[in-house]
Amino acid sequence: MFVLPFLDSLPHYTAVCSLLASSMMFSISGKGSIVVWNLVIQLVMCGRTVFASSDTKSCKLVSESESERKVLSRLEGLAHKNFTVEHNIGKESYTYVFQLCGDAGGVKGAGVIQLDKKNPNKPTVVGMYTDTQAIGGSDWVMLIYRSGEAYDQHCSQEKRKAYIMISCNRNTDMGQLEVVVEDRNRSTDCFYLFELDSSTVCPAIESHLSPGSIILIIAFVLLALYLVGGFLYQRLIVGAKGMEQFPNYAFWVEVGNLAADGCDFVCRSQNREQAPAYRGVTTEPLEEEPDERDDHLLPM
Repeated sequence: MFVLPFLDSLPHYTAVCSLLASSMMFSISGKGSIVVWNLVIQLVMCGRTVFASSDTKSCKLVSESESERKVLSRLEGLAHKNFTVEHNIGKESYTYVFQLCGDAGGVKGAGVIQLDKKNPNKPTVVGMYTDTQAIGGSDWVMLIYRSGEAYDQHCSQEKRKAYIMISCNRNTDMGQLEVVVEDRNRSTDCFYLFELDSSTVCPAIESHLSPGSIILIIAFVLLALYLVGGFLYQRLIVGAKGMEQFPNYAFWVEVGNLAADGCDFVCRSQNREQAPAYRGVTTEPLEEEPDERDDHLLPM
């Protein structure tokens, strides 16, 4: 299995899988069933890798670039599927078949074909996936297939090309292919324009939760686990009844009392000790001075 990460092309994968198959046949008579099963697993992984790597790599870009390959990789979910639509132009009736990086309608190298109902056995190639251009936006991808069959009478007999506009629609994985227009009433640069809705090109939905919200959610979850788990433990293991089923009931009661005392001490305006009342100066009755007697002044 160590050889797989070092390979990056389809021929290399095929060679490795063939080598593993040969080794498996040799191991059947030599090292027993354990080696056989190990090699079978490797062959299955090879098959999956070959299939996954061929989804969009079959498309040959006009100008090979990493950015366009990334755009094509967004369309992996649409690979190996034919999309069909019927379109009428006056008395003419056509059926169009589109496939992403695959043979549309079984026509070798064709990404989009046109079938005339008058002659359905002779398809017309509108565009080749071997001549591809991919342009992408935040929620759309424009796929261009060039090098189709030349027009007979229109557009100066230039080669056909197809534009496939794939737009974001989160409600559907693969929508219906629609023909928007076949613009052939010009001298050059004629094209076929198609539309397709798919959720594969939709951008990932970013989370709008702030770090504080995430912390609160985690805290509430932990609190719920504490309460539920503690309640079950107290009831089923300890056998508590009533309010005693609340986890750490004595501790939380003490915390509540302490909190109440603190609130009473800080918030209430009533003085905890009675201050001495203000008392005015008391007027004590003055002692009556003894009457001065002038008896001794009187003549005896």
